[in-house]
Amino acid sequence: MPATADTVRAFRERLRLPGLVDVHTHFMPERVLAKVWDYFDAFGPLNGVEWPITYRHEEEQRVALLREFGVRAFTSMLYPHKPVMAAWLNSWSAGFAARTPDCLHTATFFPEEGAGAYVRQAVEAGARVFKAHLQVGGYDPNDELLDPVWGLLTEAGIPTVIHCGSGPVPAKHTGPEPIARLLARHPRLPLIVAHMGMPEYADFLELADRYTAVRLDTTMAFTDFSERFRGFPATERGRLADLGDRILLGTDFPNIPYPYEHQLEALERLGLGDDWLRAVCHDNGARLFRLV
Repeated sequence: MPATADTVRAFRERLRLPGLVDVHTHFMPERVLAKVWDYFDAFGPLNGVEWPITYRHEEEQRVALLREFGVRAFTSMLYPHKPVMAAWLNSWSAGFAARTPDCLHTATFFPEEGAGAYVRQAVEAGARVFKAHLQVGGYDPNDELLDPVWGLLTEAGIPTVIHCGSGPVPAKHTGPEPIARLLARHPRLPLIVAHMGMPEYADFLELADRYTAVRLDTTMAFTDFSERFRGFPATERGRLADLGDRILLGTDFPNIPYPYEHQLEALERLGLGDDWLRAVCHDNGARLFRLV
């Protein structure tokens, strides 16, 4: 059953949290989101894994649900799969942020001529977080067309949530090696590694150890669904504690095959303590995005 506001509220109240900060939620133009849902509908039959969309609702209801859950800040993660798409998505997301004040204004990019210009335009329009999806986009983050983008985002200190791990299926430019090369060139680049880098958890934790501007989000990690395939290695549990100030709550709402509350339960059962949970579920995100 989908999570109830009461269940999530009980979690927040036990930890004395003013709310949740969820850095990995998806809002995008309806026809684009419909194609994303079509992908997950097909993923199950192709891979022998059912992936029902738990919150397959209209946009207004999805926003209302996050507010009922006490999510005080969330994102509109959206991403292009081809050229000449990112600028249009950025225009849509700017409008969504304007009518949804608790959404952190999100933008995206693709390796193409003019990427630096439209990313600068998005920054000047108030974008606070960017999304990059190497699996869907099929591009190398070291493409020279992205050099002005990474330079601008480094100087502005604006983070990019980047899907760079090889889950749920690998692609040509996923895995830690392209990100290691990128960070060697831009060591101050504020990346948020989506899904904890699943399934190359240890490699991405190592990069976070090496580069202090790198963070990771919890999206789908540690859940029963993900643990069935390639679970988080018990040997890396200590690193989760050590990096507790750079791990951020992410959920993948609404595209998750289980209730929202399960991500919170999965974090709690790691047994890393209430201070760690408070930091991950609220304080780290509130500090990063300077929430009042």
